[in-house]
Amino acid sequence: MSTRFALGEVPLIPPQYQPSARIPVRTPGEYQQLYQSSIQHLGEYWASVAQDLQWMTPWTAEMEGGLPDFRFFTGGTANVSVNCIDRFAAADGGKTALIWRSETGEERQWTYQQLLGETARFAYSLQEMGIRKGDVVAIFLPNLLETFAAVHACYRIGAIYNIVFSGFSPEALFDRLVDTQPRVVVTADGTYRRGRVVALKTALDKVIDRLPSIEHVVVVRRTREDVAMTRPRDIYWDEVLSPSGPVADPVPVEANEPGFIIYTSGTTSRPKGLVHSAMGFLVGTYHNVRYSLDLGKDDIYWCTADTGWLTFPIFELVGGLANGVTALVYEGAMDYPDPSAFYQIMAQHHVTKIFTAPTWLRMLARFGPELPAAYDLSALKLIGLVGEPLDPATWYWVQQHIGTGRVDINNTYGQSETGSAWVSSVAGVTPMKPGSCGTALPGHAFQIVDPSGRPVAANETGVLTLTAPFPALARTIWQDPDRFRHQYFAEFPGSYTTFDSAVQDEDGHLWILGRVDDVINVAAHRLSTMEMESAILNLEGIAESAVIGIDDALKGQVPVAFITVRPGSGIDGEWGIRVADQVSENIGAIAKPAQVFVVDAMPKTRSGKIVRRLLKEILLSGGVTGDITGLENPEVIDELCLKIHPEGR
Repeated sequence: MSTRFALGEVPLIPPQYQPSARIPVRTPGEYQQLYQSSIQHLGEYWASVAQDLQWMTPWTAEMEGGLPDFRFFTGGTANVSVNCIDRFAAADGGKTALIWRSETGEERQWTYQQLLGETARFAYSLQEMGIRKGDVVAIFLPNLLETFAAVHACYRIGAIYNIVFSGFSPEALFDRLVDTQPRVVVTADGTYRRGRVVALKTALDKVIDRLPSIEHVVVVRRTREDVAMTRPRDIYWDEVLSPSGPVADPVPVEANEPGFIIYTSGTTSRPKGLVHSAMGFLVGTYHNVRYSLDLGKDDIYWCTADTGWLTFPIFELVGGLANGVTALVYEGAMDYPDPSAFYQIMAQHHVTKIFTAPTWLRMLARFGPELPAAYDLSALKLIGLVGEPLDPATWYWVQQHIGTGRVDINNTYGQSETGSAWVSSVAGVTPMKPGSCGTALPGHAFQIVDPSGRPVAANETGVLTLTAPFPALARTIWQDPDRFRHQYFAEFPGSYTTFDSAVQDEDGHLWILGRVDDVINVAAHRLSTMEMESAILNLEGIAESAVIGIDDALKGQVPVAFITVRPGSGIDGEWGIRVADQVSENIGAIAKPAQVFVVDAMPKTRSGKIVRRLLKEILLSGGVTGDITGLENPEVIDELCLKIHPEGR
């Protein structure tokens, strides 16, 4: 059973941004023509994108096969590091590639020539350690300059890197390393987060005895605190590199060979190691960044994500560098010691474009318009987003107070599996709708279907599926191809299922309503938690909202809302009544929350996503049993338990 989309009429907002010649279309009509042509001639379209890049050997076929078994650019060989570093170092080696900033106030910069040198020297060091094409190297690093060199060193010699979020606990780290059996791990002595040292090498040491595959550990001296070094296995980064040391030549990699593994949560407790091809990922991210952000060598660009989440490789580490930008790299919490730090960095470096999370923008809005007004943000032209839907209220707040009415806000949608944010407005070309994720980018065929697999009509909810392959789509699950096929392709044979509920409106914009599990059944009515959250956020004084569904003996399920309130909102009274009335008025009485909790803070990931499953676990059980070390604010869990279950304390 599908339901009508109930967010109401949302206006189309024409872009203010003036696109460069990098964007091949200029009007929505031209975009539509390009999109239709790309779907009809899929292999030819992606070949035209790939031809922008440097290849060592030409391909023999543009595209072969279909979902789930497909190949792009068969037989063609190239190298990711060459396309992200070498070609720009050759054109203008003195151009700044990376600007590194830390919450400690430290700053470092590398030019493209310096990045090339560091990458090629570390690639040679890996070869000296015995690493060859197809071997696995684990990257357990925060956002550092060396992280770029380590990743691209793997690309340079054809090694497969396994990137692991630096905020994971030792056991979460172990789960991701035992599966891939890396021969080398690259880590740091530590990193800084909210004024505290996070000890990375120590975390690795707690599990390394259970990982016999590891032959070498390379440690970047970040904090310069003493750490245990087991020689000769452990060696410092600066000990394996010298300014004039030998360098590795780039190794040709066939377009469909694996490039890296990244783990994502599954429907079970066991994480999935998604395998992306090196060149397929490069082609897809180069395309994604070009259309969504129109990045080029004239941009000072900041992707605020952590290295360990795929957003960062898509939009900065690979996709950003493939477009020749100057990229800002940030270590630490962006609101430390206070939120003005974010605006100060934006103003100091004249940042032209940023890519961030909707939750971060909601946090900025919570601190009011006075902060951005104190800084010169006139260089900013475009804000890109991914992670979850951006509510219209925050969209308008950001445009008014951060963008002063000039900056386009481009919300996008993608998954770790898709390897790109394939739903997006085309920068400066297609109109925006506050709350939507835009339209499908060229080269991406999709359908929204009902449970039987039949396409639904405009404004009807259904499951979002992809009906044809594209280069950045994951190729398998590491050492578990049967799981890959069963999980993503069994429900709708011939299509990839995203497990996300979605709507395409009459203007072609896609609205992602959340995971299928986030669409709750209240008295036989399917209701989107995203719609409820958006309605709540339109209520004056609300900073953030999260809605979950819990079982109910009478209605099957009922919604429960959690909110945070903006300081100094000047609104008193019963928030439960206000929220219930707001939802009833905007969606209907059937969607009225059974409970409303006003909390001081939501549990969030480092990328800014509210972790709704933890809210549900606290509500139902009074506590949290799983690992929470990957949270941005783990200290909030005890506060939430006390707030939600005061009788249990």
